[in-house]
Amino acid sequence: MLVQLQYLRAIAALMVVYFHAILQLAKVNPAVDATAFIYGETGVDIFFVLSGFVMWLTTSGRAMSPVDFARRRIKRIVPLYWLATLFSATVALVAPSLLKSTVFDLPHLIASLLFLPWANPADPSTITPVVVPGWTLNYEMFFYLVFALLLPLQEVRRIPAMFAVFAVILITCRLLPETTVSRFYREPIMLEFLAGVVLGWLYGQKVLLPNRWAWAALAIGFAFLFINEALMPPESRFYAWGIPAIFIIYGAISIDFSRLPVVGWLNYLGDCSYSIYITHAFTLAFLRVAADRLPIGILQQPVLFVILSLVLSSIGGAIIHEITSPRRKVAVASRPPA
Repeated sequence: MLVQLQYLRAIAALMVVYFHAILQLAKVNPAVDATAFIYGETGVDIFFVLSGFVMWLTTSGRAMSPVDFARRRIKRIVPLYWLATLFSATVALVAPSLLKSTVFDLPHLIASLLFLPWANPADPSTITPVVVPGWTLNYEMFFYLVFALLLPLQEVRRIPAMFAVFAVILITCRLLPETTVSRFYREPIMLEFLAGVVLGWLYGQKVLLPNRWAWAALAIGFAFLFINEALMPPESRFYAWGIPAIFIIYGAISIDFSRLPVVGWLNYLGDCSYSIYITHAFTLAFLRVAADRLPIGILQQPVLFVILSLVLSSIGGAIIHEITSPRRKVAVASRPPA
């Protein structure tokens, strides 16, 4: 595994944690106006491009059936997400006052478990699952479905076929009467997966940037991701945020990080990035409740709240990763008896 992908996973996950921590500040301390510091939503765009790249990289040149591919993706994604979803739904049922963006609704719960787009009963204007950040997984799983179905094609035909399929989906959803499904799948953010697939193909063909240009692309990508997030609305994210994310990934994969020292903690957080992403909402909810309950307003200090959000979300995600990681289970199972 390219270590730079691990770094980018960690950075993207922490960007999303920071974004949601800033949003929570308004609930923790209404007197604080943190709107000027709302950044990090673009971590999702990095994740999407990365996902397309990794899917191509791990299947190119290998004989893999759609069933085998689906089994691996389900094993990776589903168990933790279902646990988080069922836990959140249980809390919404027995202690609804603890949650601000989730109410218990059985059809919504079933749709969330099946990765189907569904209007959130707590805010019908949004199409989000029980675990709100899981909206990205609805796109991920749909991309995996299309990717898996195209695996039987010759490798040279897969990328054109993917573009054709997603073009038909986007156009059809825009022509159909507006429904929850058509609203969700007409968003061109899905093209970021295809951009990652193309980068995976370029990497396999060794069509990479020279080292100095790669570092420049990486720096420019992050700079414009930061600038465009401030200037451009989410509706234009597929190009305003997606293109800088492409620059970031292309620059990163073109750099030979094997010649650089490994940043161990960042590499490890890359391993934990999925767990951090799924569980950080619970950490932030805990901090919000703690800020309401504590007699002194120490947690209502913006900087401290954000730092604690990042640190505790990382620790919580790492703990969950260690508990649920298949590799750890194998290691424990193979340990000789005492």
